[in-house]
Order: sequence, then structure tokens, then C-alpha cells
Amino acid sequence: MLEILKKIFFALLPFLQKAAEDALNDATASKSGSESSQKSESRKDESRQGEARTSGSSAPKPSASKPSSAKSAANSTAPKPSAPASTGASDGSDYPGDYRDMINFEYSPSLDGDADPGEIVWTWVPFEEDHSQGKDRPVLLVGRDGEYLLALMMTSKDHNNREHADPNYLDIGSGPWDPQGRASEVKLNRVIRVRPDAMRREGAIMPEDTFRLIERAWTRHNG
Repeated sequence: MLEILKKIFFALLPFLQKAAEDALNDATASKSGSESSQKSESRKDESRQGEARTSGSSAPKPSASKPSSAKSAANSTAPKPSAPASTGASDGSDYPGDYRDMINFEYSPSLDGDADPGEIVWTWVPFEEDHSQGKDRPVLLVGRDGEYLLALMMTSKDHNNREHADPNYLDIGSGPWDPQGRASEVKLNRVIRVRPDAMRREGAIMPEDTFRLIERAWTRHNG
């Protein structure tokens, strides 16, 4: 009986060995597959994290608006204020020319805001050689010519002294028209036409005796 069992055992032994080897191989394969799956999942997770980081770093950042650009745009579209108009300044284009006739002297000063003969005022005077250019200077109003006032130029420059005498200028001394108290002269050989609205400001009233002195000197010089 024992011999029969041994024969059966040895006959089955190869099958048992093969079954054991198959079971061991299956277990090993299952373990390897599980580890491989875990590694694959780990790689996928790492890949997703890497993609997320890459996506975050490469995504365009919203640009902050630049105040200077907005300000520049506002400045470029905003209307610019126009330059203030010149108040009484002239370029000489409307100057009618110097007065050449005899003057009907008139003495009627009144510091009422309007320019009148007998007053010293500041106005734009064109240069004698070029009426398109000139400068502001004091003049003595002495009469009228239609819509214009007639004026004689005044200056503090000394044309009559011990070394030189210019008959075109009359010394009239100092007065309230010069705040620095300088002696003045009146130019006798040129008569300016002045529009009443072209006066800059009133200076002072010429004393009548001095005004009449100027009248006599001008008449002798130009009569």
C-alpha cells in the first residue's frame, strides 16, 4: 500500500511543482504590476504638477495700466487753451503813417480813463524807419486828426547838453510823468497818429504852461 502511495506521490509531484511555480509567478507578476501601476500613477501626478507649474509660469500676467499713458492720452485729447489775445499791441500793419500837416493844438486833459490832449500816455510807437516794428513809450497828446489823436514822442535821453545841441528836441525838465524824476525832452520833428483805444495807461497831465511852451517851440520848428 505504501509503495502505491509513493508511486502516486511521485507521479503527481511534477504537477504540484508546476502549480507552485505558476502560483509564485502569478504573485510576482501581480506585485510587479501593482508597483508599475503605482510608479505610473506617480509619474502622471508629477507630470500634471509640472504642467500646472509650467502653465502658471507661462500664462500672461495682466499688465497694470500706466498712469502716464492714461495722462498722455488725456492730454492729447483735451482741448488746449488758446493763447491770450494781445491787448492793444500792434504790428504796424494798421498804422496810417505820421502826421505831416500843421497841428491845431488843443489842451483839454481829464484823467477820466479816456485819452485827451494835454495828457501824457503810454502807447505803442512804430519806429520811424520801419512802421512794422516799434515799442511802448510815453507820448504827449497835443491835438486830433479825425479818429486819431496826435502825439509827440517824449524821451529821457539827453540830446541837448554842453557838448551837443539837437534842434529837434526841446528840454521840458522833470515832472510827475517820470517816477524817477529824470529830465525829459520832447521830439519836435515827428508827429504820431494814435488810436484812442491803443493807449496802455494814462501817465500824467502836462502843466499848461509847459504845454504852451511845447506848442510855440513846435510851431517855430515846423512853421
